[in-house]
Amino acid sequence: MPTQQYVKTEMVDRIGRIRLDRTARYNALNRTMVREIVEAMETFDRDERVTVIVLTGNGKSFSAGADIEEMLEATPISMELLDPFADWDRISRIKKPIIAGVHGFVLGGGFELALACDLIYANPETQFGFPEVGLGVMPGAGGTQRLTKCIGRTRALEWLFTGDRMKAEEAERLGIINRVTADVEATVLAMAERLSNQPSMALRLIKDAANKAVDLSLQDGMEHERRNFYLLFATADQTEGMQAFLEKRSPIFNQQEQE
Repeated sequence: MPTQQYVKTEMVDRIGRIRLDRTARYNALNRTMVREIVEAMETFDRDERVTVIVLTGNGKSFSAGADIEEMLEATPISMELLDPFADWDRISRIKKPIIAGVHGFVLGGGFELALACDLIYANPETQFGFPEVGLGVMPGAGGTQRLTKCIGRTRALEWLFTGDRMKAEEAERLGIINRVTADVEATVLAMAERLSNQPSMALRLIKDAANKAVDLSLQDGMEHERRNFYLLFATADQTEGMQAFLEKRSPIFNQQEQE
């Protein structure tokens, strides 16, 4: 793993952990920090010893948003040339499941980062929101798209137009997050441990099919799903899973990666 200034990483029991660590700024996301997050995700995504990736934040908040000071002198031309969202686009290409455990402020870019993950767990005091409109701008790293796909256009627009903050219970009710839990760390790690014992290729292709379902027609989505289903019959985990079922024992997946 390359030297990192704003994130901490570790691998424990097939789980790749990434912790945001710019606590003095409530984990505000500057370009360097985003690049470090993405590089860590990509490293774990390529590592056959890792089945699932966990993303959390140190300090009082998951992330209070983008680093506004970094954008003060930006112009349309400089933004076009710099392409500050190129690293963000790489997150959508991560094939393994990403679990986010969030707390405190999850605002602006921090909310976009959480929405880019596959599962989200939050403690009861967590506040979500897109305050960009109050700065004269709008989300630019996928916020308008992912929130709208998640809860629908009219509901999303209300939050985007007003910049209001959303409580964790409301986010759970709307289906934005999976669960509100008093102990986010324990909940996230328990889910990560559970997924780490699942067949890694099946998890990747399930994620791929579910992502395609958001944009494809039903027929095209079903065809994509079946292709992924067929591919899994080329894996050792498919053989192990079905043999274990017939032998009435628990399967042991990912044996090839552990060798």
